[in-house]
Amino acid sequence: MWTTFCQLEMIKMLGDTKAWLSTQFSMKDLGEASYILGIKIFRDKSKKILGMTQNSYVEKVLKRFKMEHSKRGFLPMRHGVKLSKKQSPKTDEELKRMLDIPYA
Repeated sequence: MWTTFCQLEMIKMLGDTKAWLSTQFSMKDLGEASYILGIKIFRDKSKKILGMTQNSYVEKVLKRFKMEHSKRGFLPMRHGVKLSKKQSPKTDEELKRMLDIPYA
């Protein structure tokens, strides 16, 4: 019961806020957001999940650099690997060797 009361109060507060904002700015309510700043928002209310994905942004970048037909897959790196500056090459020999290693 308390949860229902809180939800009703939040809905009322949201309505009041939207009403006040509409007196300050020209705006219209478009309903629940599905995209914001190029990020797709997805919801599963039954499982109480809210998620976001940038697939469309990645597609746009790939197209911009004419790589939309490139092979897709996982990163060529194990999950959980921690990299640090301590691992970077320190000697001239190490730096030369790293120049021959392509960066993926």
